[in-house]
Amino acid sequence: MIIGSHVNFGKEQLLGATKQAISFGANTFMFYTGAPQNTVRKDIDDRLTKEAIQLMKENNMDIKDVICHAPYIINLANKEKEEAWHFSIDFLKREIKRVEALGVTKVVVHPGNALKLDKEKALKNISEALNEVLEKESQVKILIETMAGKGSECGQSIEEIQSILKQIEKKDRIGVCLDTCHLHDSGIDIGQFEAYLKAFDEQIGIEKIGCIHLNDSKNILGSKKDRHANLGYGMVGFEKLISVAYNETLKNVPKILETPWINEYPPYKIEIEMLKKKEFNPHLEDEIKFLYSK
Repeated sequence: MIIGSHVNFGKEQLLGATKQAISFGANTFMFYTGAPQNTVRKDIDDRLTKEAIQLMKENNMDIKDVICHAPYIINLANKEKEEAWHFSIDFLKREIKRVEALGVTKVVVHPGNALKLDKEKALKNISEALNEVLEKESQVKILIETMAGKGSECGQSIEEIQSILKQIEKKDRIGVCLDTCHLHDSGIDIGQFEAYLKAFDEQIGIEKIGCIHLNDSKNILGSKKDRHANLGYGMVGFEKLISVAYNETLKNVPKILETPWINEYPPYKIEIEMLKKKEFNPHLEDEIKFLYSK
């Protein structure tokens, strides 16, 4: 299983992110190149990048499995204010350049919010924007994330994702990131995950799945709210999430935890142990407290 979590991209950049992932017992990870809520970014330090890649090799970690997540402020769906729409496109282009410098090849992007626009028009805007972003040749692939359907979010169904992808010109540069919390909140029963994959394969193609965000949900099925929960502590349930984590068809797809921190500490080391052992830990909070009191 290729399993990791969100990690920090701080002063040591990719090197620090790699160290943190290793400390969690992970063999991959996901990061933002800066705060997800803004566009403030520091220059990439090539020395730290080289050290990170060497450390990955020493720990059997493949950089092709490492994921970068684009910031939330990017909105490719709404074109009412063209200046803002073009800003999102330009910033995503710059993020791809930063990812290229790191040697990472996958960037997860939220499709965006239609706001007052017709959904069909918003989906076309997303495709148009992505075509512009993908004009320049690169090894970096964009993965469109499945969304919960909160507000005017685009990408809450297979049909909406398909609508975006079919209009992309460089189809080898586009893929999909499945989020189990978002799927659940959009109305997909994770207990019927095989049926979902069958429908996905028929309409999009299973080979397009490049990443899975493995999260439980604090909400009931179909709530369209998007609130993540720790593994087994939400409405999806541990056994259903295990079935996704160990799905044979998706065994080579990186799985990333984005579960909530507990008492200001990351739970990922213990949650990754839970996944590896296939055993739910009912004492997660106590074990986190003990782990970080050392």
